[in-house]
Amino acid sequence: MFFDFNITGFDDIEEMIKLGKVAENLGFDCIWISEIKHDPFLRLMLIAEHTKNIKIGTSIALAFTRSPMTLAYTSWDLQSFSRGRLILGLGSQIKAHIERRFSIEWKPPAPRMREYILALRLFGTAGNTINL
Repeated sequence: MFFDFNITGFDDIEEMIKLGKVAENLGFDCIWISEIKHDPFLRLMLIAEHTKNIKIGTSIALAFTRSPMTLAYTSWDLQSFSRGRLILGLGSQIKAHIERRFSIEWKPPAPRMREYILALRLFGTAGNTINL
């Protein structure tokens, strides 16, 4: 059985770090953070710094607002810092947000996501591993 803990809604970083420690001490398997109001990678880095074993993951990180190479660099750094505990969850966004919030041209997400993940995996062949 896999026990997850999602701490997306916490704005207070100190409180979020405390919750990460509590989740690990209680035996949760993974802490998840979604990209809603904050960059999930910065928060996961802090949780990784203050925990030892619990996996950390994005549920989800927006793919199309970042270049695949930028996301690969960020993921590799976090994967290395956390000693292999990162699980990278990617997602799109609704058409209105893609166009108005992020000023990106809307395209059907499934074929684009496939291409994006292939690019991430290609970048990962340089000796880095990303859990997708």
